Amino acid sequence: MATDRQHSGILAVLRGAALLAGAFVALVPFYYMVIGALQKGRDTSLRGLLPLPGNLSLDNFAGVNDSIDLLRSLLNSLIMTAGVVGLTLVFGLLAGYALAVLSFRGQGLVFALVLLVQAIPFQLLMIPLYVMVVRYFGLADTYFGMILPFAVNSVAVLIFRQYFRQIPPDVFDAARIDGASEVRILISVAVPLVRPAILTAMLVTFIGPWNEFLWPFLVTKDTSLQPLAVTLANFSQANSTFQANPMGAVLAGACVLAIPAVVLFILFQRHFTSANLGSAVKG
Repeated sequence: MATDRQHSGILAVLRGAALLAGAFVALVPFYYMVIGALQKGRDTSLRGLLPLPGNLSLDNFAGVNDSIDLLRSLLNSLIMTAGVVGLTLVFGLLAGYALAVLSFRGQGLVFALVLLVQAIPFQLLMIPLYVMVVRYFGLADTYFGMILPFAVNSVAVLIFRQYFRQIPPDVFDAARIDGASEVRILISVAVPLVRPAILTAMLVTFIGPWNEFLWPFLVTKDTSLQPLAVTLANFSQANSTFQANPMGAVLAGACVLAIPAVVLFILFQRHFTSANLGSAVKG
């Protein structure tokens, strides 16, 4: 018994050490980004990871704010991201509910197509999407042109489908017996039971458009409409001699770009647990 306890203790220690090592490796890039943004002069040596207090300041953040319209770029990123998240939730809930709860001809084919989309990189679709959005629809230099290609997220559809399938069918049958329509069942019955899925889909969807660079760069040439990721790229190209530490200014902008995603994850991470869906069934 004592030997088994010793082995269990050693395994627990090794498991904890492995988790700490993995967390350290994952956090090093973020630490380097923050330290690089705070350095007055760039230090690429190992000593730069532990800079002297005298080499730390907020000058890079002030420089970025003075050189670009930071608030406008943040607003553009927020508008694009909010549009994508909103449309993703609407279409994801509708499609996920239909695939999980309803029964219709071709349901399996539709689900197979949703899975197939996962295997197609967005880069392969970029040229036909660009031709469609810019030439056919005339949506260049518009918010909707940036939002439209990301309006339907197959990952969100799969998330909602899996959560809806966990809800006992008796819940939907009881609502139908009471005369509720499918839309009413979705809004009043299904959605409150899958709040963890909604929060998960929101965060997963938020990260993509918030950090998206290539598509907004192709669609928008108007600097007043460009999101922060595109503005920072243009800033880094046009201000290579901006100051003694131009990379520090870029890293400062990257910190500003990363803060909302980190805050959202901290706020929502405690909700990423499955609800007790079976408790909705009486008895």
